[in-house]
Amino acid sequence: MKQVICINWGRRYGAPYVNRLYAGVARNITPPFSFTCFTDSAAGFRPEVQVEDLPPLEVEMPKGTKGIWPKARLWSARLGRLEGPVLFMDLDLVVTGSMDGFFEQGAPEDVILARNPNTPFEALGQTSLFRFPVGKLLPLQERFLADPQAVADSYQFEQRFVTREAPGGVSFWPSGWVKHFRLDCARTFPLNFLLPPKRPTGAKVVIFPGGLLPPHAIAGHWGKHYRPMSRAEHLRGLFSADRPDPPLRYLRHFLLPSDWVREVWAE
Repeated sequence: MKQVICINWGRRYGAPYVNRLYAGVARNITPPFSFTCFTDSAAGFRPEVQVEDLPPLEVEMPKGTKGIWPKARLWSARLGRLEGPVLFMDLDLVVTGSMDGFFEQGAPEDVILARNPNTPFEALGQTSLFRFPVGKLLPLQERFLADPQAVADSYQFEQRFVTREAPGGVSFWPSGWVKHFRLDCARTFPLNFLLPPKRPTGAKVVIFPGGLLPPHAIAGHWGKHYRPMSRAEHLRGLFSADRPDPPLRYLRHFLLPSDWVREVWAE
């Protein structure tokens, strides 16, 4: 049984993201598989999604850090009814190829992460998509619970904490399996005014860190500070007092709609 898990709390994502993630996995995996969402609200979930309560984490979350530390809920000794290896997937990623390899790589007891492309000089993992055996990361949770702010201040990101401190160490998915939308798909200036973001050849999953989400890619705008607009309108905005970024960054942040994201991020 291939076990896929995700986590949802609050109102930022909810059922539309959970359902689309399930659909993307289901279209690209060889059964049998399960798909479990740990959540505080299952309203609107499609019936194939198995639902579990959020694992408790009775501490105050760190302040002033960049990491998504509530993910530490998943490091507990038990995860609902699940046992053995689970593949965690962020809600804001899209599936572009076969998922089977993520369950065949390495040994069942391994912790395997995507490599973070933002840190080429640091072997840092990316927890947008990683596999681990239920319970293996409990020592990390215990350290975090003892002093959440100190752990967050020391490591900044939960993915750095997992990468450096996971019992037995970590390994990474093969190069090319997991791609980063902003770095690997969005075109550089001036090609971004001429061509839509490219679909990376051979990628199994495309991740969307940094606030540029699949709906933005589909509509054609760069995150929450921008809106869909034509080339001419974007260029005119270069001279506006309301321009959200310095000139060169503003020009780099023009984005044409991504039809391939629309195709793969569909329920």
